[in-house]
Amino acid sequence: MTSLILTVIGPDKPGLVECLSQTIAAHDGNWLESALSRLGGKFAGILVIKAPKAKAAGLTSALLELEKSGLKIIVETADEQDRPDTLQSFTLELIGHDKPGIVREISQALAQRHINVESLSTELVSGSMSAELLFKAQAQLLAPESLDFDDLQSAIESIASDLMVDITLN
Repeated sequence: MTSLILTVIGPDKPGLVECLSQTIAAHDGNWLESALSRLGGKFAGILVIKAPKAKAAGLTSALLELEKSGLKIIVETADEQDRPDTLQSFTLELIGHDKPGIVREISQALAQRHINVESLSTELVSGSMSAELLFKAQAQLLAPESLDFDDLQSAIESIASDLMVDITLN
């Protein structure tokens, strides 16, 4: 078996997930993980699938043929790497008034400390007390065991104060 990572984007319309799943199944593939969403009027997502090595090339060709229906797909072979056991996992949650630069400031602080963003989910929601848009983010993070958590907490608190957002590390 080989693992493939698919990135998909196209005009949002009914039947796209069915089309993808039928193509994968027709080549004995197995849909493992995915994150699919309507973003900016488009259907977009990423999937991890497994398929028999002997059928991977045919599956890739069939997936690329879906471009005729308007669905652009990038297919990559997964690079299965073992992670060191010495990494520590934690989450970051953020909420505050929407303004440019929030993701940039947080990601910069994380990168400076060699913290890997495993997953990031963001959304704009209407505030409960006002009609103002609130930016919400949740990230799953992996950090080296040597991380100075107090230093990270200090940096995050400084960013939260500057951007006037609430940030929680768990």
